[in-house]
Amino acid sequence: MALPTSPTSSWMQSPDFPSRLFETGGNDYELYEEDDEFVLSVEMPGFDPDEISVSWDSGILNVAAEHEDEQRGQRRTYHRRFRFPKDVDDEAITAEYNNGILEVRLPVQAGAVVTGTEIEVQS
Repeated sequence: MALPTSPTSSWMQSPDFPSRLFETGGNDYELYEEDDEFVLSVEMPGFDPDEISVSWDSGILNVAAEHEDEQRGQRRTYHRRFRFPKDVDDEAITAEYNNGILEVRLPVQAGAVVTGTEIEVQS
């Protein structure tokens, strides 16, 4: 399937064209490593803690939420997947939601050794 080349294509006229074409995750989360654990902070304003689901499955953290405002007839959903090394101690993962921020802490398994291979950069 070829991409449309006409500048009048309706899908190119949308103001969110770049974000729809190139899903980069935006600025709604921050991921860093500190003190032998990964820390993921996700901005999720407007959700209640009981509307948020966090699950771990084979190195993938799923974050999902659904909020229904019956008075306004609105429904908001959030779903994102994050891939981590499998040496995360899945029994010790914690999640806390405070002031619109979900913070998930994923401790690295004790004694886990990071191994890898040097990749030569070709020029």
